[in-house]
Order: sequence, then C-alpha cells, then structure tokens
Amino acid sequence: MKTTLEDLGYTDKLQQLWMGHDPDNLEIGRVVAEHKERYLVKTTNSEFEAEITGNMRFTANGREDFPAVGDWVTLVTYEPDFAIIHKILPRFSVLKRKAAGASGSIQIIAANIDYAFLVQAADRDFNINRLERYLTICHSAKVEPIIILTKTDLADEQQISGMLGKLRSRIQEIPILAISNETKDGYEALDKFILKGKTYCMLGSSGAGKSTLLNNLSGRTIMKTGEISQVSQRGKHITSHREMIILENGGILIDNPGMREVGIADSPGGLENTFDTIMSLAENCKFKDCTHTQEIGCSILEALERGKLDKNTYENYLKMEREREHYETSAAEKKRKEKIFGKIIKDYLERDVKQRKP
Repeated sequence: MKTTLEDLGYTDKLQQLWMGHDPDNLEIGRVVAEHKERYLVKTTNSEFEAEITGNMRFTANGREDFPAVGDWVTLVTYEPDFAIIHKILPRFSVLKRKAAGASGSIQIIAANIDYAFLVQAADRDFNINRLERYLTICHSAKVEPIIILTKTDLADEQQISGMLGKLRSRIQEIPILAISNETKDGYEALDKFILKGKTYCMLGSSGAGKSTLLNNLSGRTIMKTGEISQVSQRGKHITSHREMIILENGGILIDNPGMREVGIADSPGGLENTFDTIMSLAENCKFKDCTHTQEIGCSILEALERGKLDKNTYENYLKMEREREHYETSAAEKKRKEKIFGKIIKDYLERDVKQRKP
C-alpha cells in the first residue's frame, strides 16, 4: 500500500505552511532517520538519502537550523534515491537538551512530537529525579509526557507497587503505565494511548527496554537488543542514531539513543510546569527575589519543614534551576562575544575598503 502524507502525520496546518514554499517545484517529505548529517527522507513516492544545500549549511546559526528526525522538509529528488533538502517547515514542537560536555550547545532530540514515552526500568533504572528532567524537557517543548515503567517481570508486586506509589506522590496528572516487554502485561493500556497520525518518541537511558518496546509495538525486529553489561549496567547494544517508524495501528514512533546525561537548556515553562507545586508556594514568599534557600518568610522552606513538600523534589528543583541559570548566562555570554567579534570583522572590512579606494 502506498504511503500517504497523512500516514506520516501530515495535517491541514502543515498544508497551509507547505503552500507557501513553492510546491510546484519542490516535493515535501518527513525526515525519518538521521546519522552524521545524512538524512533519510520519506515521501509519498519513496525514501531518499538526502543532504542539505550549501546555503542552508552556510546560513545556519546553530544545530537547531539543521534538519532533525520528525521534521517536514521541502526537497528536490533525483534518481534513483538521492535528494537535496532546501527548507525546513516551521516546527510545532522541538524536544532538545543541552549537549553532553562543556560546550553548552543545544542537541535536538526530535521535532514535531505529540507525545513522549518516558521509559525507565523497574529492575535497575528507577530514578524519579531523572524523570523530572525529562518532564521539564517535555513541558518546555509542549509535548505530552507518558511515563512507562518497564521490566515489571523482574520485580515483585510489592516493589512495583512501591515504585508506582513514589511516582504518583511526586508526579501528578501525568499518565503512568507499568509494563513487561516479556509477558506483554500492560500493553493493552499502552495501546490506548497510541493514536493514528500522532507522533511519539521514547526518552530513557540505555538498557531501559526502549528497543524491545519498539520491536514489540511495531510487530517486527527493528532495533537490536541485548543483555545488560554487569559492569556498566548499560545496554550492550544501543541505538546510535534516530529513526522514525510507522506502527501497524497508524501511530508514528521515533526511537532515540539512550541518554546518559539530560542537561537542562533554555526551558521556558518547563520547570514551572514540572514543579508546579513549588511554583504555587513561591507566590506566597515574603520576598519577590526569594532564592528559596535561606530566607525568612519563604513559603517553600516552610512547607519543607512541615513535611508538606518532598525533600528530593525540592533538591532536584534547585539543581535544575541552577543548571538553567548557568546555561542562560553561558548563552548570553556567547552571544555577547559573537556580537563583539562581528563588530571587529565589520570594522576591519570597512577599513580595508577605505584603504583600497584611490
């Protein structure tokens, strides 16, 4: 059966955007895989290995100006299976994080995502602090999160019940599902969240069971999986690139590499939505510039002392708030230096032109 644009998640809103990008001379497609700035783009006719134009590369201000898995792009196709990407259509959501290391650059996880599966394993990966980081990324991107606790067959009922209780006490109003990739227990509830034409991605550490979950949902072996290294406790076979798969029920799923670090970048609304309880308490602080660490009259510290606020939630909030402030400071300093450097170049060129005049 021929793939339609609707099968890839195309909507009327995208159609309006597409009509303004010279549809008579360009095709439209969706980036379904990315590996080292080489892209696989799926159209209604075929799949094409693609590169961006030299102009796109030259005018890009950063990684966000390059295509990502999930992007809708306009392209020129060539026989038999090669294409050149000319434009990226405006994104309605972008999942991103601060790249690992000290560079402070942004890494695009995926674009045009409706829902994110936040995957953690019950046997070794359970970490609510990390989940709150994923939630912050999702809230910032306006992506709906769904928490999935995998490998429930490797823990007893009391352990699973305890984990779910801890999750629900710290994270409210977010769907939480417990499943087993081996027995398929919990899959019926999960299937109800997967809707035709909607795009999903999976976020989680290596070894959390994402690849097995993807294989089970797709009904075929797409990603290699393997046992956990007893030394590193990470999956031996991990996804090294991003790929988009159309599921049998019409849902669209993007698999991502396991992420050892989840750095908080620019996250407008992200922390505020993840830690909405803390934000509500902060409105009653005595001082508007309260740091919530030592001030008298701090509503957050009072709630902490009375046991009305979870200590781990509070400490995780402070840590991520410091990360965000550090990123914003670093980004502002980077822009300042770029502006100074640009002025130096401009002044040099102007002097050079004056010197060349007869």
